[in-house]
Amino acid sequence: MKIQHSFPLYYAIFLLFLAATTILKSLSPYESSWEFTSWVQNTDCCDWHGVTCDDKTNRVEGLDISASDISGQIPSSVGDLPYLISFAFSNSKNVTGSIPQSITKLKLLRTLALGSLSLSGPVPNFLNQLSALTYLDLSYNQFSGSIPPSLSDLNNIETIHLGGNKLTGSIPESFGRFTGMDSLQLSSNKLTGPIPKSLGALNIRYIDLSRNKLVGDASVLFNPNHGLTSHVDLSWNQLEFDLSKVKFPKDLNWLDISHNKIFGGIPEEIKSLDNLYKLKVGYNKLSGKIPAGGIMQRFKSTSFFHNKCLCGSPLRRC
Repeated sequence: MKIQHSFPLYYAIFLLFLAATTILKSLSPYESSWEFTSWVQNTDCCDWHGVTCDDKTNRVEGLDISASDISGQIPSSVGDLPYLISFAFSNSKNVTGSIPQSITKLKLLRTLALGSLSLSGPVPNFLNQLSALTYLDLSYNQFSGSIPPSLSDLNNIETIHLGGNKLTGSIPESFGRFTGMDSLQLSSNKLTGPIPKSLGALNIRYIDLSRNKLVGDASVLFNPNHGLTSHVDLSWNQLEFDLSKVKFPKDLNWLDISHNKIFGGIPEEIKSLDNLYKLKVGYNKLSGKIPAGGIMQRFKSTSFFHNKCLCGSPLRRC
């Protein structure tokens, strides 16, 4: 049996479920797109493209059907794969609808990667029932509404990517409760309000809040005692704080705070951040002399453009 090019997603998951539970029944034949040429009835589904099974039990643990020519909605039958650890499905813009609540039956699920689809509606509150989840990617869909504070119930979560949606409202204060958060990406939404002070408690490696409408003081995100922080992107917001009072993490390698309302001077200690290779502070209200020496020779004038009164190399003399 072959599977049709651009076939509905329902049949893909349904076929896998039938094979994985050895309840194979006859289905109508479908022409094949290359991703599914191996999806043939009466063959071992563990040999199918995108399917990963446990070596000993042969239970289906992973399903990756990303970048495939699939249309339709995510069917509720995906919840009938009880041993699934990873469900990766992205770059298929013909997939619409919402995340089915049946996905909460996947109590072992650690990775849920549904980026670059056309899913819509609110980010579901019920995702907090996926207690084993460590990686959540819902980026570049059409989700709207506010970010559910209930996501902070995910005690094992390490990565949350919600960028590129239509999310509104504020960043939940409860996000400061994450204890193992490694990467938080909320860029390119319509988020408003201040950055919660609770986020200052996170020893986070990668944070991207760029291209929103956030206001107020973001200095809480910079903690010299948080040695893991290496990537901070707060660009294209309406943030307003005194940069001269900020103490940077020593392992910082990417700092983009451009296109805000940040004032004060650039701290002298920035020139001692040996790992810093990306610096963008342009389009703010900074003033004073740009620190000289150390790593500062790495950065061109474009890193400092359009401020109130910055001077010194690579800009004009003071």
